Amino acid sequence: MSAGAGPHSASEYIIHHLHPMSVGEGFWTLHLDTIFFSLGLGLLFLYLFRKAAVNATSGVPGGLQNFCEILVEFVDGQVKDSFHGHNPVIAPLALTIFVWVFLWNSMDLLPVDLLPAIGQLFGIPYLRVVPSTDLNSTFGLSISVLCLIYYYSIKVKGGHGFAHEVLGHPFGIKAAPANLLLRIVEDLAKPISLALRLFGNLYAGELIFILIALLPWYVQPFLGWPWAVFHILVITLQAFIFMTLTIVYLSMAHEDH
Repeated sequence: MSAGAGPHSASEYIIHHLHPMSVGEGFWTLHLDTIFFSLGLGLLFLYLFRKAAVNATSGVPGGLQNFCEILVEFVDGQVKDSFHGHNPVIAPLALTIFVWVFLWNSMDLLPVDLLPAIGQLFGIPYLRVVPSTDLNSTFGLSISVLCLIYYYSIKVKGGHGFAHEVLGHPFGIKAAPANLLLRIVEDLAKPISLALRLFGNLYAGELIFILIALLPWYVQPFLGWPWAVFHILVITLQAFIFMTLTIVYLSMAHEDH
């Protein structure tokens, strides 16, 4: 599909690049491109870090080992600053979230026509390559975080302690209905804010890349490269925010008053 032929073709171009490759209908619709790229990037993450661990040396480290060690130390520092309980799972979880979300977002830096064009060669009419531009993926990750919050809240505080926290905070047990209502709103806000923040920033970023691709070829480098450089900060910041809020939420879940 050629870009920039007119308003109608421009609309088709945008829809084409933001339309998922899906099967099924309604609630049971599966976005195959999101699943494929998410799994592929997850395997890439595991492969690179396993390779760095297997080839680790106490001598002069290679570039991959240096990079992985910097990431591990960075995430470990964030966990020590933000997490006030004791749980050996939190640091690996935070590292996984940061790297995986960063890899999701980094797909936004690929030329917008590259992978969709390759997909068309194999008969794939639609291909959305950035998993974080799909609400299904961002909500899936944020709901997983919410499940972990409930799991550790009950594990650390016990069923009775968790129920007392839900019904008795902040106004005391006599105001249990109001406390419960506030807790429901608070718990719903956590996954919604996590998911929508990541989705909104990356969807907007991808849309801007698509709009730049619609411009004449001689204008694209003057807008594309500066936006790509700025967008590197955006994709890193969004991965960092998602990781940090996850650590904070799980730290709150471990607090036993």
